[in-house]
Amino acid sequence: MQRKFLEDLGLEKEVIDKILDENGADLEKTKAKLEAERDNYKSQLETAQNALKEFEGVDVKDLQEKITTLNNDLAKKDTEYQQKIADMGFNSVLDGAIAKSGAKNTKAVKALLDLEALKTSKNQAEDITKALETVKSENDFMFTSNEPFKNPVKDTGSGNNFGSNDDAMRAVMGLPPENKN
Repeated sequence: MQRKFLEDLGLEKEVIDKILDENGADLEKTKAKLEAERDNYKSQLETAQNALKEFEGVDVKDLQEKITTLNNDLAKKDTEYQQKIADMGFNSVLDGAIAKSGAKNTKAVKALLDLEALKTSKNQAEDITKALETVKSENDFMFTSNEPFKNPVKDTGSGNNFGSNDDAMRAVMGLPPENKN
């Protein structure tokens, strides 16, 4: 504001000084605020220019090729991990079925199965069970049996009538059984 304008309005000198002081303070605040904004914009401009300088000389087509390559690699890894997860699920079902069938040696039984055909099967659990039944019928010795004794290894009581181990030893030595009267 101009002093002359205020004097023409008929204001006293003290009032004019107060008005000009207050107006000057407002102008200083506004000026400080504008300078801070200006400095902020300068800083942003410098940051942007420095960032752009880093991209000088960069081949955009090369970057696009790298991005395409990385995306393809990522897709391959994803497919690979999905395959590993599917294999783990299949192996879990297979191991459970083999254990349930009573196999004595899991690796030996797996060697007799067509694992690739079973992996691609639509109904894996049922096909695994059928394949294990086939292997069991062809190779019964690889599985535990429910029959009580196929090959007894202890005296079953038929044949010699020795009452104890001492009697058997006496018989081997040519001595008569011991009288236990």
